Amino acid sequence: MGRNAQAYFVGGVSALGGFLFGFDTGLMSSILEMDYWKAYFHDPGSVGVGVIVSLLTAGCFVGSLCAGYLADKFSRKRTIMVACVVFSLGAAIQCGARNRAMLIVGRFIAGLGVGVLSMTVPVYQSEISPPHIRGRLVSLQQWAITWGLLVAFWIDYGCHFIKSDASWRIPIGLQIVPAIILFISMLFLPFSPRWLIDHDRFDEAQKVLARLRAGGDLNDSEVIQELDDIKEAVRVERETAVRSYMELLRFPIRRRIILGVVIQALQQLTGINVIMYFAPSLFKQSGLTGPNASLLAQGVNGVINMLATIPAILFIDRWGRRWTVMAGSLGCAITYFVQAVATGATQHKTTDPDGSLNLNLPKGVSYLVIVMVYLFVISFAMSWGPIGWIYPSEIFPMHIRSKANSITTASNWLFNFVIGLVAPILMKRITWGLDLIFAIIMFAAVAIIYLFYPETKNRSLEDMEVIFTGSVWAHRDQKRIAEYDNANVHGEINKEASV
Repeated sequence: MGRNAQAYFVGGVSALGGFLFGFDTGLMSSILEMDYWKAYFHDPGSVGVGVIVSLLTAGCFVGSLCAGYLADKFSRKRTIMVACVVFSLGAAIQCGARNRAMLIVGRFIAGLGVGVLSMTVPVYQSEISPPHIRGRLVSLQQWAITWGLLVAFWIDYGCHFIKSDASWRIPIGLQIVPAIILFISMLFLPFSPRWLIDHDRFDEAQKVLARLRAGGDLNDSEVIQELDDIKEAVRVERETAVRSYMELLRFPIRRRIILGVVIQALQQLTGINVIMYFAPSLFKQSGLTGPNASLLAQGVNGVINMLATIPAILFIDRWGRRWTVMAGSLGCAITYFVQAVATGATQHKTTDPDGSLNLNLPKGVSYLVIVMVYLFVISFAMSWGPIGWIYPSEIFPMHIRSKANSITTASNWLFNFVIGLVAPILMKRITWGLDLIFAIIMFAAVAIIYLFYPETKNRSLEDMEVIFTGSVWAHRDQKRIAEYDNANVHGEINKEASV
């Protein structure tokens, strides 16, 4: 880690914001299958389950829209702390829920906190990171989500054996613990240096950069150079400052807004949260029998998801954004297509006495479907998982970064909400047709990324103006960017020679 040890530490601790969302997702996926939860809330059907699941993401949508203003005005750091308090309140209401309405209100309030965190944490991480490890640091957000899923799956599995309402109340209440840890930790973490400079607090910004880059050495040449670069970028940006959200739709920012919105929407259109929320139901439909078999398979799913994210963290700044996400899209598409064909050709639908759907697949096909789910999770975790958060957090100028990211993150939660609402219904009505829909979307995503998304690896946040001022056809603009890079290299050589 060397000079960047402090940046890794700050980025890692703040990534606990992602852990909270992963923890909630993992909890609900298994709680939905718990007998005591079903009995207490009068066995909600597919529509009821869709509403309960999706109300958290509705709150996330609202929270992410509010986060831009809060993060600009009160700082990234304080906004994260407020979000922890809001999330804890929502979790407490869910834990003590006496009826379905109280549960839904608690989930919406918790969603407000998660929505704020999901926008603010990647921005905070990107602003405390040097360019060559920014992708790795922001991807810690996604890794934290996978850890939250993993821990929640196994807590649920253990609590599944409790023969009372405590089987679901305990896991929901435990969500408050990481929120408290993140709140306390943020007290000791620095403000974003870019936010400090934007508020003319230059001495504090220099101290933060020295802490993050040079072990506290205020006179380090790289610290001084980065401070000057950020000051100049902020000065230029103030001349064209965005004062309203409507200005984000004007040239030249409009292109980046569209790219950010689409990549966040496509992350959800991979269908990842259908898998994470409803995998136990999918495993049951596929013929995985036994009282705990589907929950155990979901626990294994969480382990695979967490481990598969590690290569992305280590190599995302070497692999790049474009080719990684195109390869991941292709992997997701193939697994969905195989699953759709195998299920559609062999299923024989029946309804169990409890109202759940059974596809009665042959044993070999059942195992094939489970393997395809695991391979899909690997493909997602190594690509869309981290890059869906990295790309929007790094492409916008300082003065509009929070507002722009609040819009792009809101698109993620909007699609998450819609998918969470309709997925339980479609899983029962069209079964393998849902897999086919996701396969088509992922094949289309390969072309979309190739045609429109420029590569951003190893670029400074101040560098993005050059990357996004060329042709909207990214595959045609690579020559211009290569010429810019060559000019920069020659400029640095000449500068060193003159010294």
